[in-house]
Amino acid sequence: MSEWLMNNWPYLALVAWFGYKWWNSRRVVAMLPELKSKGAQFIDVRSAGEFAGASAPGTINIPLSELGSRLGEITKTSPVVVCCASGTRSGMAKMLLKKHGYSQVHNVGAWTKLTGNSLS
Repeated sequence: MSEWLMNNWPYLALVAWFGYKWWNSRRVVAMLPELKSKGAQFIDVRSAGEFAGASAPGTINIPLSELGSRLGEITKTSPVVVCCASGTRSGMAKMLLKKHGYSQVHNVGAWTKLTGNSLS
C-alpha cells in the first residue's frame, strides 16, 4: 500500500485539490443570499475583454493584474466575493485581498455561478 501511495501521491493531491475547489465553490454559492444581504461586493477578476464579452449582473470588473493598485475601490467592512473564468485567478485574488487585511473574502470560482443569483 505505501508503495502505491508513493507512486500515486501526485494524482491523489490533484484529485484532492479539485475536490476542494468544487466543495468550496458550492459552499460559497449557498452563502450568496446571506452575503448579498450583508452588502457584499462582487468582483470579477477576469480581463476587461473577457468581462466585456459576458459577465454576471452586479459584478465589478477589476482584472487580477490591476487588483493590487485598485484596492481602494473595495471596502474592508463588507464581504467580498471574487470570481473569474475557472476559480484560479479568483483564488489568487482572494489570497491578495487577505494579505491586505480583507477578512471576509469568498471565492465563488467561475463567474457563471453568479448568473442564477440576482446580484443587482
